[in-house]
Amino acid sequence: MGLPKQNRLRNPKAFQSVYNRGKRYKSPHLVMLVWWQGNSQTVAQPVQFGISVSQKVSKKAVTRNRLKRQIKAVIRLFLPRMIPGCQVVIVVKRNAAECKYEHFLRELEQLLIKAEIIHGYKREHIL
Repeated sequence: MGLPKQNRLRNPKAFQSVYNRGKRYKSPHLVMLVWWQGNSQTVAQPVQFGISVSQKVSKKAVTRNRLKRQIKAVIRLFLPRMIPGCQVVIVVKRNAAECKYEHFLRELEQLLIKAEIIHGYKREHIL
């Protein structure tokens, strides 16, 4: 099961704008780019996610799709606690092919807290 349509980045222009304007947060297996939409009219928009898995990670589409499914499952867990108004692109690094679901869960939660996207968490709480 994928993400709801309102929470997806769909077109290449949206991905490119996040790549160009977004702030980067890194972990051992993931890179997360976050772009907060500044004005008050777009703050009510839901959080939108895009996932990028290159063929450099694995030549097999089965492996790349499994990684995407695992990341989407983690995002669905945290979606109700997220602050609206940002666009996020998650890029999977080359060494993530052997990574398990629990690692993605832990790393993505840490990145979301670091970027202050999850409700109730500030950067000072985890340091």
